[in-house]
Amino acid sequence: MIRRTLRNGLVAAIAAVAVFPVTAVAATNSPAPHARHHVVTAPRHTWGRVTTHRHTRLNVRSGPGTGYRAVGSRPVGRSLPIVCETRGSSVFGNHRWYKLPHHEGYVSAHYVHNRSTVRWC
Repeated sequence: MIRRTLRNGLVAAIAAVAVFPVTAVAATNSPAPHARHHVVTAPRHTWGRVTTHRHTRLNVRSGPGTGYRAVGSRPVGRSLPIVCETRGSSVFGNHRWYKLPHHEGYVSAHYVHNRSTVRWC
């Protein structure tokens, strides 16, 4: 329990830092007409792997909570693209839900092991 609390706190701290996009702008007083400003932003999505218990499929819901209807499912071990993270109903004490791309739905973060930091929606 303490290990999970520490891990969740570390993930939250890293996510808070990742919320602010990094920008790089050419440093000139009078930019030339051909000069362009480059903006470096976070990637469009990150990846996670389904880690449900007892080899059950993970429900994909229409919203961030168990009260929303199931619109699909994903098998154990499947890699998922994750757009962002939001707060929703609790699943075993975890209120985080991951939004999938292309309006596919939401999955509980309790059952997904993400490979990198997920930005907030």
